[in-house]
Amino acid sequence: MTAENLTDTLKLERIEVNLFRGGTPDNSPGRIFGGQVIAQSLLAAYETVDDRVCHSLHCYFIRPGDPSVPIVFEVDRSRDGGSFTTRRVIAVQHGQQIFNLAASFMAVEEGYEHQAEMPVTPGWEDTPDEFDLQAKAMENAPPEARAWLSRPRPIEVRNLDGRNDGPNPKPREPVQRMWFRAKAPIGPDPHMHQVIMAYASDMSLLGTAIRPHGVNWQTPGFQSASLDHAMWFHRPADFNQWHLYVQDSPSASSGRGFIRGSIYAADGALVASVAQEGLMRMRKPKA
Repeated sequence: MTAENLTDTLKLERIEVNLFRGGTPDNSPGRIFGGQVIAQSLLAAYETVDDRVCHSLHCYFIRPGDPSVPIVFEVDRSRDGGSFTTRRVIAVQHGQQIFNLAASFMAVEEGYEHQAEMPVTPGWEDTPDEFDLQAKAMENAPPEARAWLSRPRPIEVRNLDGRNDGPNPKPREPVQRMWFRAKAPIGPDPHMHQVIMAYASDMSLLGTAIRPHGVNWQTPGFQSASLDHAMWFHRPADFNQWHLYVQDSPSASSGRGFIRGSIYAADGALVASVAQEGLMRMRKPKA
């Protein structure tokens, strides 16, 4: 079985000038992965933009997505200015908003440059594959969970800080570093490399915030969900090549965790920055 090709998965059908429809892979679990909706919304915005590149996006997850029905993406052409183009995208299912995104685009230009240095870490070639580690960890899991977790992944991941699986996760520092890249060829379109990087940027962020608390997705009563997501694209990227995703969570309070991420190309160039807040709380037992 070959890995899912995200260029095909994320493809949109234009149904009106500013209206698009997208689907979800048949093997999706009970709700749509947030990165998919981010990526398809950005792709819908790109369908209405000429000769400019996204430099930032900001979005909110409003309702869980239903993988059994298509998503309709409505693009509002907010502004086409001399230097910047702005778009708003609303994702709709069952007549209700499930997600919205605002994105800004500009023409490529030269300017002042500086960046934070990439941390020194082991390389991807020295780091175990996440898929192999997860398969081993799930050997005794229910058949349905094993089938979902054993499918070929579109994003290859190698985690430098270890997984926090199992029924008794140990508290760890709120930090994660991982190498990741798209498995299937993306092609020459630089927009699609941004779109697929945006898809992958939602992976593992909330997991970073819960690491200090001795819980994970398998902990009975634990509830989590992405609430918002922001991303800034600093430099062009080839996401078929390995990138280092450095994450930290400086704060968790009031049932929410905040996470920051920096994405570096293997040569040390900082290509994108990410921020997210997510819900993380224990459900109270029913009386």
